[in-house]
Amino acid sequence: MENHASVIAVQATLDAAGARTADGSAPRVIILDEAVHTAAAAAAALGVSVGQIANSLVFDADGEPLLVLTSGAHRVDTAKVAAALGVAKLRRASPEFVREHTGQPIGGVAPLGHPRPVRTLIDTALGRYPEVWAAGGVPRAIFRTTYDELVRVTAGTPAEVA
Repeated sequence: MENHASVIAVQATLDAAGARTADGSAPRVIILDEAVHTAAAAAAALGVSVGQIANSLVFDADGEPLLVLTSGAHRVDTAKVAAALGVAKLRRASPEFVREHTGQPIGGVAPLGHPRPVRTLIDTALGRYPEVWAAGGVPRAIFRTTYDELVRVTAGTPAEVA
């Protein structure tokens, strides 16, 4: 699993960006014993608050991919996000659309390591936590980071998405 192409791409992107965790160390993608398809499952496996999990949700925004990294404690308000972005239609993307634009499967989509940049919004609620966790490219992979680093390494836009 550590050699999965998506995990390698995520780790390489973190390394190339010079990403750091709250303690100043370089983040490492770790592989959990079991897949964690939900924020609650990831939080339980890590022993952290569900709000510290950065859910990676891919939407189809008028035919273009939009990645929303939201706190596991929130649900995305699609009408609010669509209005803020000025898109006519914002809907959850199909598994095929997600894989086409991220190279990663639903349940493991990382905030980075995609074949091409994906427009990204990052839930400002994640900023409440000194440490956050994000998917590492496959459902069993995850890495720790900070909100500020997540914004920096993804070139994402902070937004209220819930």
